[in-house]
Amino acid sequence: MGNDNLGQWIKELIEEFIAGPENTMEKWDDEPAWAAPLVGFSSGDDKLYDFYKKDIGEFYVMPNEFMADAHCKEYKREDLTVISWILPQTDATKADHRKEKYFPSERWARSRIYGEQINVKLRKHLVAKLKEKGFDAVGPMISPLWKGARSVRYSFASTWSERHAAYAAGLGTFGLSDALITPKGKAMRTGSVIVDAVIEPTPRTAKHHNENCLFLMDGSCGKCIERCPIGAITAEGHDKALCNKYVTMTRSYVPKHYGFDGYGCGFCQTGVPCESGIPNSRKIAE
Repeated sequence: MGNDNLGQWIKELIEEFIAGPENTMEKWDDEPAWAAPLVGFSSGDDKLYDFYKKDIGEFYVMPNEFMADAHCKEYKREDLTVISWILPQTDATKADHRKEKYFPSERWARSRIYGEQINVKLRKHLVAKLKEKGFDAVGPMISPLWKGARSVRYSFASTWSERHAAYAAGLGTFGLSDALITPKGKAMRTGSVIVDAVIEPTPRTAKHHNENCLFLMDGSCGKCIERCPIGAITAEGHDKALCNKYVTMTRSYVPKHYGFDGYGCGFCQTGVPCESGIPNSRKIAE
């Protein structure tokens, strides 16, 4: 298979997986957890990854380091591609969660737990299918090199960020709440796999890394500030420690009210102009 066709094959493989039986909330007649995905690509040699390591922290693991650990050999960064995908929340989940003010809806909490289990299966499925085609691959989030960390600049962080990989792949830009605002909105989750193949990167068309956020571009929004149930989002940004405090609290609420071991928040992702797409009425800084 030529690399020109590999990107399309990967895109179709991800789409087929999400359209299949694995995509289930495990309730409501196996209602799907995710809507149709978006897929993008970035080069393992993209200078953004160097910037991430410098900006976030030296603990940040580079694409070639994940590959070397997984396959016990060295790889050139320019020979690697980072595959990124967006899993949008379904209309049903967004509608349910939009109504809530203090605690997560059951659909939202299920998408956080069962939906992420699907995401893990997708990473493994993609790595296995690539191996069948003769390509080495690794999912950073399921690698032993992935772990949480503390950034001097950003507090809670980790050795790999799928949102930042998705940004590198041109799939969105960041908002006030730190969420990625994509063409399908910011009510979503992300995933990624690194492959030893050169696939043409998806263009990054945004002029600014906050381009899709109305508040950060022209101050005309701020709905995510109003939506946050604990005040973790302000005009100054996202308080990760306070956010984490709220999420920890939901770990007792979800089992008690919904009957499964889960948690969730996502209020800043619903009931906002960027919930399901990129807001149109924005002024872009030149």
